[in-house]
Order: sequence, then structure tokens, then C-alpha cells
Amino acid sequence: MNAIKFLLLTGLLLTASAACAEKILIAAAADLKFALDEIAAEFRQDHPDDTIEIVYGSSGKFFTQIQQDAPYDLYFSADIGFPKQLAQDDFAASEVKPYAVGRIVLWSATLDASMLTLENLTDSSIKRIAIANPKHAPYGKRAEEALRSTGIWAAVEPKLVYGENIAHTAQFVQTGNAQTGIIALSLALNPELSKQGGHYLIPDTLHEPLEQGYIITRRAANNVLAKNFAEFIASPQARNVMTRYGFILPDQIGNP
Repeated sequence: MNAIKFLLLTGLLLTASAACAEKILIAAAADLKFALDEIAAEFRQDHPDDTIEIVYGSSGKFFTQIQQDAPYDLYFSADIGFPKQLAQDDFAASEVKPYAVGRIVLWSATLDASMLTLENLTDSSIKRIAIANPKHAPYGKRAEEALRSTGIWAAVEPKLVYGENIAHTAQFVQTGNAQTGIIALSLALNPELSKQGGHYLIPDTLHEPLEQGYIITRRAANNVLAKNFAEFIASPQARNVMTRYGFILPDQIGNP
């Protein structure tokens, strides 16, 4: 009888634990792939029973999906304008919070991009250049702005191949479908990519800032786990990860 009582008590405890466990689904800009994976891993250490799932992709496409009531609890956008619009349209359960400013780089898996500049992209030896689709990817918009500011847009436009998001763009270059590409610094600093080729940091004077922000979505208004994860983004652990991947933190803007 004691064994039966023990099993029943264990079952009740497990059921109670499962009932208390929460789950969140995060929509995140593809430039966050490596940094946010690490941050989520650290967060899980203190929330072992909870489930944190992250989907990476284009900020613009996530914006549209959330407008159509997609089941995302948090939205990390590479363009703070998207969450601002969602908040204005009553799709947010929190204030819009900036979390970083991103940078763009010229990167190649086969060339030493650290020895290149944007002007080198006009060279006839470079046949294909990858950028994210400017229609819905903030990093693609900034890449186009930089190419136009440099005065080479007309010359390189026929060479361009467009990724659905910045991670897809990096994949074009990594697999040899483009000789070089303009990607997020956060991706170029990942060990897998950094060992394949150097990168050239594109001056941020050539494009508008890549100010990034997040919201807790309307559907997660009562989700404690979503709020806890949002708060963790400002923690020293998360800040250290973001800095390591080349992001400029909000309180570092304008500081040397």
C-alpha cells in the first residue's frame, strides 16, 4: 500500500509540475539566430520545466503574420518600426522596447572580404552578390541603402540575388551560390561562418540605423513566461551574449 501511495503522490506531483509549466513561441529576426539561441539556453537553466520555441525569419513577414493573429508570444524585429506599428494597432501587450542596433558587413566564404570594400563589388570577377530582400527584410533595405550611397547600385543590381531573410542570404554565400554578400555582423561573427572568410564592416554612415525592438504580443498578455523572458533580455548574461555577436546595446548608442 505504501508503494501505491508513493506512486500516486509522485503522479500528482508530476501532474502539478506539468500544469505549472508554461510555453512560449518567439518570432525573431534571422540576425538573432546564434545570439538568441544562446540566450534562450541560459534562460532555460532556471526554467527547466518550461518550453521556449523560437522561429527565425523575416521581420516583415512576421509583422504580417502577427496582424493575422499568428500564435507568437514575443516578437523580436530587426526594424523597430514593425513592433511600433503593431503596438499602435493594438497587437501588443507591452511597450515597444529597443534591444539592439545591428550592423551590416560584406562577407564571403571564398574571398577575404576583409580586404574588400563595396566599390570592389563592381569588379567583373564578382558575378553574384547576395542581399536580403529589401521588400520585407530590414537588413536588405540597409544593404540597398549602402549600395546606393556608395553610388554603385546601378552597376551591381544585375548581379544581385535575394535571400528571404538575412540567414538565407548568408546561406547563398556559404554554399557558393553567391561569391559575396551583405549580411548581419551577428552572423559573420558566428564561429562557423567566421572561420570560412573575413568580413568588411560597412560604415553605418551609408545607411539608416538598424534599430531593433521587441514586444510581448497581445495573445501573451497573461503569459508570465513571456514576461520573464522579456525581462531576461536586459540581464547581464543576455547583454554579454548580444555584445559578443556585435550588437550595439541601446545604452551604448552614441558612446565610444
